[in-house]
Amino acid sequence: MCRSIKTLRGVDPPATPADVQAAARQFVRKLSGFDKPSRANEAAFEAAVGEIAEAAEKLLGSLPARAVPRPTEGVEPASPAPDAATA
Repeated sequence: MCRSIKTLRGVDPPATPADVQAAARQFVRKLSGFDKPSRANEAAFEAAVGEIAEAAEKLLGSLPARAVPRPTEGVEPASPAPDAATA
């Protein structure tokens, strides 16, 4: 599993096309073993990124919405209300 690929479904704010493209690029990097492909492999690498991004957009568009959107990374969850017994 690619640990640096973030969940894009049901996040608040919604994933942007740039988020989907970045996830697709990271996925292709992981599969190919290239951080940056050579010029000889660049066309195939970029084509794969485009195809995976397109498939990911299609997938995200066909899945039902989550009841409660997950916060995006870097957003702290709300603190629970203080307990009446400790107040």
